[in-house]
Amino acid sequence: MRSSGDGAAVGGSYPQQGSTADQTIGQPAVPAAVAGDGVASAKGIGYRGPTACAAAGITYRQLDYWARTGLVEPSVRPAYGSGTQRLYSFRDVVLLKIVKRFLDTGVALQNIRTTVQHLRDRGFQDLERMTLMSDGATVYECSSPAEVVELLQGGQGVFGIAVGVVWRDVDAALSQLHGERVDTGETLVGNNPADELARRRNRAG
Repeated sequence: MRSSGDGAAVGGSYPQQGSTADQTIGQPAVPAAVAGDGVASAKGIGYRGPTACAAAGITYRQLDYWARTGLVEPSVRPAYGSGTQRLYSFRDVVLLKIVKRFLDTGVALQNIRTTVQHLRDRGFQDLERMTLMSDGATVYECSSPAEVVELLQGGQGVFGIAVGVVWRDVDAALSQLHGERVDTGETLVGNNPADELARRRNRAG
């Protein structure tokens, strides 16, 4: 178990969300993408800003600010002046959604920034099997259910994010949105159920 953050609480504590923690700290599901079944998380595929925003549940203004301040930068292709599009990797989008989750629960941005840097330093290894816990002041990284229980018994962790669940949600969202092949720039059309329904109706007509 590792901790990150400077320990300085900003704005006091936030209300405990027992139901959310109960859902996220149990036994994180390993998403299909980890086993190589998910197209969205495949290497060599990038996602433009609007797609990353839709999958992470953030605004383009947030995305732009976080990129410009170095919180979460696009690892596939940064923006080079006007006319170029940022391109985010699957892991980038997972990170965006994690940042959004922490912000929504009142964790200070500086502590989130420290957490993101910590994840970068360790190379995002086993990211999808990790549980991140926070008491509003410090973020703890837990690699096993026993460590989660230990934190809860000690009274430190009041909010948990099972990264595997976030990973699976992002994979499901991106599979219905457009991606882009990094090498050729080819647009990959997502498997949108509404589009499939329209195609069936056209064939029937």
